[in-house]
Amino acid sequence: MDEARQTLKTLQQQCKLLGQQQVTFITALERTREHAHDRIKPVRTLAQVQNYLDNYCHNSTDKRILSLFLDVCNNLVDFCVKLDAMQSETRSAGGILEVTMTLLSPTNDLSGLRAKYPHDAVNHLSCDEARNFYGGVVSLIPIVLDNIREAMARMEKVQPHHLGNSVRLGSGQGSRQHSDKAGGGNLTTTTGAQTNVSQADSSFQMSNKKKYNGETLKPAWRPAGRLYTT
Repeated sequence: MDEARQTLKTLQQQCKLLGQQQVTFITALERTREHAHDRIKPVRTLAQVQNYLDNYCHNSTDKRILSLFLDVCNNLVDFCVKLDAMQSETRSAGGILEVTMTLLSPTNDLSGLRAKYPHDAVNHLSCDEARNFYGGVVSLIPIVLDNIREAMARMEKVQPHHLGNSVRLGSGQGSRQHSDKAGGGNLTTTTGAQTNVSQADSSFQMSNKKKYNGETLKPAWRPAGRLYTT
């Protein structure tokens, strides 16, 4: 979990940097939506933001901020996959990672999301923007970070419990083997049922050079595709 906590700190710094540039982000969305003749619709999905970036973004500042947003979302997806591998069959996070992966799906409708206190991303929008256009897209990352922190807290509570069970099972097995030897009987090895909690891959790296390949991830709870930026 130490490595996971360090990775989360790095992600939080990225998210903080993006949050500090929210005005720039909204301006980029405004401009690209205008070029796409799409200003009467809210920004509903990550795929929509990707489409703006790929086809209607002609300003270097706009490209930079939209790319940063999509890169952060991709990095959060990667981190959720690592955390899911860590919880293994224990499902200690209680399904919260699956929910978070769904939120980050390219086609998931974000328009109904609203980040609440202590998050102030929505408060920085005008009433019209918050109600009709950007309230969901600016709420996504704060909500996802809250979910990830909650998932990690649940995992940290469960993991020491399973470790303790494994130690007790190992001690019991050693005692039985010692008894068998002392009694002159045949030595039999019994294997306790232990829960292995796999560790996250130490080679986790966040890449800013990605391209959307449209592939479908097979597990039902994982997103239907990945968004990548160039």
